[in-house]
Amino acid sequence: MAQSHNPVLCLASVSPRRRELLSQIGVPYVVAGANIDEAPVAGESPRSYVARLARQKALAVRLGGQSLPVLAADTTVVLDGELFGKPADRADAIRMLQRLSGQAHEVLTAVALADDRGVAERLSLSSVRLRRLTEEECAAYWETGEPRDKAGGYAIQGLGAVFVEALQGSYSGVMGLPLFETAELLSRAGIPCWYGVLR
Repeated sequence: MAQSHNPVLCLASVSPRRRELLSQIGVPYVVAGANIDEAPVAGESPRSYVARLARQKALAVRLGGQSLPVLAADTTVVLDGELFGKPADRADAIRMLQRLSGQAHEVLTAVALADDRGVAERLSLSSVRLRRLTEEECAAYWETGEPRDKAGGYAIQGLGAVFVEALQGSYSGVMGLPLFETAELLSRAGIPCWYGVLR
């Protein structure tokens, strides 16, 4: 889908998961990575944090000269007010997974669409419970390579699925692009879903 000759959208992400999800709903797009500072601001709430990053990513690409509407998203994992982003290294990944072990945590994904009218945003909030994990399991999971670029150090759509005991909310939101909220934003901008599959 990303190689469509008639793209109607720019996805401000190089994430294979977000590309796969956008293709799933039949929207032809091009990709442009957004390079922004993702450090939290002191006193910023998790919801404000993900919304700000999604907005900044969309605007960075749009103001960089992209004429198509620009879609961006950001995901973070939250437990007891602590943000769990991508693990810095093996020790950090194991620490994250041990903290999340046996607990229900929040997964927040904000999605933003920047076009001629400005920026519109939506927020997806899900609750995920991981079963109890041993340190050995966490270390073995790190060795698969999967946790390295995942918020919270796990992938619900990958090998990490075996850790997920329960999910309330949006599966696609936990993956990184909530499709219900994305479709709402696209509809407001006059961009139809299923564009690439309807005859």
